[in-house]
Amino acid sequence: MSTLMPSGPAAALPAPAAAAAARARQGTALMVAGGLLLGTLGVFVEEGGQDPLTTVWFRCAFGALALLLWGVLSGRCGELRLRGRALGAALAAGGLMILNWALFFGAITRTSIGVATVVFHVQPLWVMALGAWLLHEPVSRRQAAAGLLALLGLVLATGLFDDGAALGATSRTADYGWGLAMCLGGSLSYAGVTLIAQRAQAVGSFALAWWQCLVGMLLLAWWPMLHGWPSAGAAWAWPAGLGVVHTGLAYVLLYAGMARLPTGRIAVLQFVYPAAAVLIDWAVYGRALEPLQIAGVALMGLALASLRRSA
Repeated sequence: MSTLMPSGPAAALPAPAAAAAARARQGTALMVAGGLLLGTLGVFVEEGGQDPLTTVWFRCAFGALALLLWGVLSGRCGELRLRGRALGAALAAGGLMILNWALFFGAITRTSIGVATVVFHVQPLWVMALGAWLLHEPVSRRQAAAGLLALLGLVLATGLFDDGAALGATSRTADYGWGLAMCLGGSLSYAGVTLIAQRAQAVGSFALAWWQCLVGMLLLAWWPMLHGWPSAGAAWAWPAGLGVVHTGLAYVLLYAGMARLPTGRIAVLQFVYPAAAVLIDWAVYGRALEPLQIAGVALMGLALASLRRSA
């Protein structure tokens, strides 16, 4: 009896190597899908048309429900039971995440989806700076040089040194400046979440994300009650989608992908999100980055990739 032999690239690889290659391809596809989903986040914020705190509440409430459903289906709900320092870390991270989302959503409406997302991604620089300041972690010359390069790229990416044609007349206004400041504040608060997650290694990423959503849902419930709920229909669908799509589904895709990939590949694929946000901002709203902003984005990408490799 004849035996069918595999043909093609997979036939040239031993079974373990072929399995590892397939796992890496799956991880890459999952992370790219998650990054592309996150790239649409700004559209949901703008089309929802709600104030930042109402938008945050919707993301937290529907995100908590979506993550809880995933936890039930995957049998991981036991991870959500936290006590002592682990619970305190999750609550602190939740408070910072609420601040991060509120500032970021407010920044989108004052600048643009692309600019706000790019500026927000200077967050690893704050992690390095806070680690050196608060935790006395050493900073190498390479890290310091990468930090300065990231700052230069950040300055260019803001659009403050362009003619403003692509961003409109608001690029020089105080409102635009406040938007940039809010985005920097949001990235700084997210850096605090990162440091907490690094220090509280007993808390898994799933539990941390769910508790963050629960904290936001409980602490901000009074805001839409006081200021009014959006009307039924699309006004609910857009902000609810932030929780289901950009917190629940995107979380599952990204972390499933990360579990299949080495750290170096993860660092590169995390740039799918800001790249997608810039392209979607241009495709949906016609807001393209100026040449100097594109150069700034490239410098930030090089610098932050260098920071991750040297971590």
